[in-house]
Amino acid sequence: MKKLLWLVFILIIGFITLVYFSVSSTDKEFETVTIQDFDDLENIDFRRYDSVEVAASSLYKANELKNIMQGANYREAWISPIKVPVLFLDSLYGGMKIVKEGGGTQTHSLRLKDKNGFLYSLRSVNKDPSTHVPEWARNLGLKNIVIDAISASHPYGAILAASLSEKAGILHTHPKVVFVPKQEFLGKQYNEKYGNRLFLLEYETEGKENWTDYKNVYQILDTKNLQELKEENPKKVSIDKNAFVRARLFDMLIGDWDRHTKQWGWVVQKEDKNFKAIPLAGDRDNAFFNLGGVIPGIISNKNIEPKVRPFEKEIEHMPGLVYPNDIYFLTNTPVKIFTTEAKNLQNLLTDEAIANSFKVWPKNIAKQSSKEITGKIKSRRDNLVEYAKEFHRIITERELLNKPLKGSEDIKISPGLMKCFECSN
Repeated sequence: MKKLLWLVFILIIGFITLVYFSVSSTDKEFETVTIQDFDDLENIDFRRYDSVEVAASSLYKANELKNIMQGANYREAWISPIKVPVLFLDSLYGGMKIVKEGGGTQTHSLRLKDKNGFLYSLRSVNKDPSTHVPEWARNLGLKNIVIDAISASHPYGAILAASLSEKAGILHTHPKVVFVPKQEFLGKQYNEKYGNRLFLLEYETEGKENWTDYKNVYQILDTKNLQELKEENPKKVSIDKNAFVRARLFDMLIGDWDRHTKQWGWVVQKEDKNFKAIPLAGDRDNAFFNLGGVIPGIISNKNIEPKVRPFEKEIEHMPGLVYPNDIYFLTNTPVKIFTTEAKNLQNLLTDEAIANSFKVWPKNIAKQSSKEITGKIKSRRDNLVEYAKEFHRIITERELLNKPLKGSEDIKISPGLMKCFECSN
């Protein structure tokens, strides 16, 4: 018995030692792009160039031990150079205006408006998760476990997700990868934070002007404003349930587990006095989330962190993918809508359609992981009807909401509308 205890003790000490060796490979918490062939960025006149070759970040370089302990993830994509256009905001689409600074705790973003009133967002490809590091992790010198987890997100996943969305008939924000050099337009307020960085330029998921192909659009609203519209017109506002179910099943196909309420906008059509809201997915930072390695494998266990679901060939824990907004909008939705939309996606996302979607990636990026991602999408697609039934079952079994949706905490709506979109008082 003593020998067994000693063996367990030695194994634990060995594991802890490997963890510390792995996470101590870098103490950096944030890094911007690496630009090829330019050493002195401050003195480069980028107006002389229409494009540059950049690597998203060298922060996630790893040795073999780190690959084993913290996962190979998408490290190669982060350090691989790609050619991207240089963006000057004073001339983009006739000249931009900065509306406000936005973004979550990890993504730095600027909301922009062009001369026609269309809203855009510049969202940083590089993330800064330092605020998510628990104090205990800092005290123990384990902060790199959290910082390094960004390598599980593909730096250009949003571009591929948009391409697949196009094939699947799902609204998206048309993201493009761009390099924004330091420029007079950004001024002292924004130049240090946003200059010389890689961004996704995409349409905003809200705004008064309609940039979509839909007709008779009243406005593009966030969920909070859609709820307020529903409060004012309780019998006249509905959502396109088929479109939302299809969009949510698509999320599951591409392994995008982070789909809370603030990740959605709604294109609201008005016909006579009735309003119909069509879902608009935004923020694809966690599409194709490839979380590997010993440490992340433990942390992402469904009994420890049920919502952070690695992108594998099979969905292993559906309850972790069901969000309060699913309950809110899809309560009392017939299972037939779920199975019908699953079959629609299966018909639209053929092998050929999936293969063609990867053309939006530079060849060197596609070569790295297209085969693996394709295999996972196809596997999930082939089982999508069963996943749809399980998705419906979980929604049916969940209780109605008893608190506001994320982002809607500051609005006043009736108790019934807080429970679900179609609940009456």
